[in-house]
Amino acid sequence: MKGKFITFEGCEGVGKSRQIQLLEEYLIKNGIKYYFTREPGGTEISEQIRAIILDGKNLAMTNECEALLYAAARVQLIKEEIEPRLNRGELVFCDRYVDSSLAYQGKARGLGYDFIKAINSYAFNGFMPDLTIFLNLSPEEAFKRKGGADIADRVELSGIEFHRKVYEGYLELARENPNRFSVIDASGTKEQTSGKIIAALKEKGII
Repeated sequence: MKGKFITFEGCEGVGKSRQIQLLEEYLIKNGIKYYFTREPGGTEISEQIRAIILDGKNLAMTNECEALLYAAARVQLIKEEIEPRLNRGELVFCDRYVDSSLAYQGKARGLGYDFIKAINSYAFNGFMPDLTIFLNLSPEEAFKRKGGADIADRVELSGIEFHRKVYEGYLELARENPNRFSVIDASGTKEQTSGKIIAALKEKGII
């Protein structure tokens, strides 16, 4: 029996890491077996690619190069971790996935969804999530909560207009994929948001 694949998406500073931590605590407390990974990263090779993508010194990186690096890290993670675990019937969670590429590179960088789908065809053709949790909070509110952009993170330093386009991209994807996306209002307390995530996972029969 194939396992379940759930991804987390949202703008920078929206609180994904904290929500994933709270979900892990819930899963452990309730004896639910799971595997968590992240993008870009999750394997030794993918983590090396992540370091190149996010390095604040790599300001000369072209948009196309950025998108291709994300796709390369992704296919390595799929082949090394996601595919074999799903084939074993495991519950797999991933912090960001291909929707990030659609929102960040396709929409905000202006490369278009078709280009992103073409270079990520391996993911689209066999490894799309059963459920995508989108933490819905505007970039203005997210950065205010976070305390501003990380000066060592090249993507965070892209400017507020860029991040507004990312947010618009996510909202478009959620509208186009209502059966896969669960849009979670992340404007409340971390406990309130966590409760909504757990409720969405139960509603879909994931946990």
